[in-house]
Amino acid sequence: MKLNKITPCLWFDTNAEQAVAFYLSVFPGSRILETSRYPKSDHPAHVGREGTVLTITFEMLGQTYTALNGGPQFKFNGAVSFQVMCDTQEEIDTYWSKLTVDAPIEAQQCGWLQDKFGLIWQIVPRELDSLMAHSEPEVCARVMKALLEMTKLDIAILKAAAAAN
Repeated sequence: MKLNKITPCLWFDTNAEQAVAFYLSVFPGSRILETSRYPKSDHPAHVGREGTVLTITFEMLGQTYTALNGGPQFKFNGAVSFQVMCDTQEEIDTYWSKLTVDAPIEAQQCGWLQDKFGLIWQIVPRELDSLMAHSEPEVCARVMKALLEMTKLDIAILKAAAAAN
């Protein structure tokens, strides 16, 4: 098994299996590559975990990830997020509807969302960067204003904001 040079490791308490199953259901063509289990150990952090899942190496959209059942010490936050670049509104709508199932509504703004496992995602149109990097500052300002008023991003509204005079 050849891994990417950089592989994000996602730290879960004890629910890595549920999270990976969820992500595999969201992103077609994803797959589990390998699963490891806690060995017998007298380390205080491992007590009672013998035989349970330690890590799951999996692939989503060609990127390798590791899910770790590491304990309750760390939680996800908005300092790190995963961008899903979408080519169509249908793609945005599909990922948004799947990733927001049982997710906190208050953590949804400007194309960002937090899923039910606490992981932060950005579901964005691929062309957003070019709209925001337009040579005319007024166009960028209109696109940003439209974006800031949205929860789930709408490509048509963003394009209309860029085209407005």
